Amino acid sequence: MPEPLPLADVDLADPDKFLDGETPWRMLETLRREDPVHWQPEPAPNSGFWAVTRHADIVAVDRDPETYTSTRFTNLEEVDDDQIAIRRSLLETDGLRHQAMRRLLQKPFTPRAVAAYGDFLRVLTRRTLDAALAKGSFDFVEEVSADFPINVLARMLDIPEDDTQQLIDWGNRIIGNTDPDYADVLLHSSESEAYRNLPFRSPASLEVFAYGRKLAEERRGGDGTDLVSLLVNQTPKDGVPLTPTDFDNYFLLLVVAGNETTRHAISHSMLALIQHPEELAKLQADPTLIPAAVEEFLRWASPVYHFRRTATRDTTLGGKEIKEGDKVVLWFASGNRDEDVFTDPDTFDVTRKNIDHVTFGKGSPHFCLGNSLARLEIQILFEELLPRISSIRLTGEVPRVRSNFVNGIKKLPVEVTLAP
Repeated sequence: MPEPLPLADVDLADPDKFLDGETPWRMLETLRREDPVHWQPEPAPNSGFWAVTRHADIVAVDRDPETYTSTRFTNLEEVDDDQIAIRRSLLETDGLRHQAMRRLLQKPFTPRAVAAYGDFLRVLTRRTLDAALAKGSFDFVEEVSADFPINVLARMLDIPEDDTQQLIDWGNRIIGNTDPDYADVLLHSSESEAYRNLPFRSPASLEVFAYGRKLAEERRGGDGTDLVSLLVNQTPKDGVPLTPTDFDNYFLLLVVAGNETTRHAISHSMLALIQHPEELAKLQADPTLIPAAVEEFLRWASPVYHFRRTATRDTTLGGKEIKEGDKVVLWFASGNRDEDVFTDPDTFDVTRKNIDHVTFGKGSPHFCLGNSLARLEIQILFEELLPRISSIRLTGEVPRVRSNFVNGIKKLPVEVTLAP
């Protein structure tokens, strides 16, 4: 890993600095060492934020929603009260309402419920790999990383497989709202003001809403167990029914979160194994290492760079005076490389033990609902893939998503040689 950047060169607000796969880690290492609670200016209309980069501080803030709320939104965009009311999803709630909304879909994502998907996941994985490996040379992102998780989501939503590519496209356009290759309208452009009341200011949100509403209409009053049926046929435990807007935003969150993060985690894991052939060889020699190696995959990949909170009162963090209303941004990716927690954090080690990563959060009310499913998907994919190949190599460039939010890989062109 190259040397840390000078502090004066650190700019976490600039998506262009997240394009090369090295600069983000250099900036975050500098901040952990020199200014772990760092004031980061932003271009107008934003007002700047506190960048929290050490593991211990990230965990402390994430566990304290009374002081650091999600209700003022979890990305860097600054929104007014009208936008908050229209765009609020599960991510942007706290307290009893958050618990009640979360419980609507908690059961399908428990470890026991997810384990029941094991046989289905293996069949689906083999089908995905059969199609990709038969080509010899292919884009691993398109043929494997994106194909597999989106088909799992389609099963949980009970939608046709023919619709999966559309879900992928929506996720790219919404989450990639700072990338000109993906966005219909770039987040910080003047054109985005027309879409200020849509999630991520993305016109694609309207298409997701329309798709979800059709499913809701078909399943309302039924006895289905798919995620849409559970949303439309249950009342949250706090007794407050989901409004149509609540449903729209919850459904969009499922479409985006159920696809993007696992896809990028798989892509980064595969790239790491290609770039560290000695680690790939360990897993091929002893596949029983794979379940534990998944935690190193997740630490290394860090598919989401950050989530934001907002201070509810004046407070102190890392010796800095935080004012009520300040944005406080948790750089989970940095916590996963914290030298105080991980020995040789910039070393990819599939035999690493006791991996205390914060990829899904840690002990927080917002701990990722889909963490068990993501872990199982990644485990099964590599358990099925690695015995089938004798070698895999890159055949081209690996472009990244222009984003300081999602740590995404757009393409991973590879050539494989099958095992005898």
